[in-house]
Amino acid sequence: MNIANSAGNCPGCLAYAQRHTAEQPQTYVGPRPGLAIPIEGLTIKEESTFPMDTQNPSAPSRAPGRIPADVPRAGIVHEHVRHESHFTVVGNHLAQHRELSGLAIGLGVHIQSLPAGARVDVRTLAARFPEGTTRIAAALRELEAHGYLRRERHRTPDGRVRTRTVSCNRPGATPHPEPTRPRRKPRTAKPLTVPHPEHRPSPTTLQAATDLLAGLHRADARLTLSRRDTERLAPGVVAWLERDLTPAAVRHALTRDLPEGRPIRSPAALLAHRLTANLPPRPPAFRTPAPPAPVRHPLHNCDTCDRAYRGPEAGHCPGCRTAPR
Repeated sequence: MNIANSAGNCPGCLAYAQRHTAEQPQTYVGPRPGLAIPIEGLTIKEESTFPMDTQNPSAPSRAPGRIPADVPRAGIVHEHVRHESHFTVVGNHLAQHRELSGLAIGLGVHIQSLPAGARVDVRTLAARFPEGTTRIAAALRELEAHGYLRRERHRTPDGRVRTRTVSCNRPGATPHPEPTRPRRKPRTAKPLTVPHPEHRPSPTTLQAATDLLAGLHRADARLTLSRRDTERLAPGVVAWLERDLTPAAVRHALTRDLPEGRPIRSPAALLAHRLTANLPPRPPAFRTPAPPAPVRHPLHNCDTCDRAYRGPEAGHCPGCRTAPR
């Protein structure tokens, strides 16, 4: 005899409902916020909605622009940026070599980028790259076979034989010695040429010349001189003072007609040029005045001997004056 359960369902109906539920699994999800009543608990099925504001992730963000005419339709497109430093010039005969392997080409470019004296043996390269010593040794033999590497043996002064590896960036070409830049000679100050005084100046005159040069900056700040320039220009000022010129006249000759609106690169050179080019002539030396010309009297006839003579007055000639009477 079958006894019904408390829900009023028979055992057969209960078994059917359990099988039907197992065949169609249900997903228990929570209600959407704001739509379900809190006391309702879990819901078996949630309504699926497709709002209009949901963005399609597969749609492009914007329409693709037109391809420029100079860009190829297919293949690689280069984006070049000019190198200003830390770059190596490599020929396409190596970068696009048809017989070398990719590892050999890469090692060739790496070796050409190294500074002189860097180690390029198999162990050093194997420690630098992930390839093993066998593959690196094979790539080095490829480079050597095509002329990009050359091994030379040299005997050192102590009698040992050492092997030196030479990298050739253009196999078969004659290497040209790199031009050496001529070393710039250090600039030396040009000697200032100034006139020298004819006589050894006195300490007073030399001090007056030094004070004149040291005070030129008061007339123009661009004429500020160093102590060394003042000492070299002082003999030229003394030569001007020897020519009967006052310090004020010398100062005016050195400071007049200066260039306006631009700096004076070398005030000492400018003053040395003016002292030399505008040197006044020597004053005339003192001369003894010439004696006055003798007075030439008119001719007269002597009253005694009737001879002609020159004298300031007519009368007797000098012979008749001194003759005893």
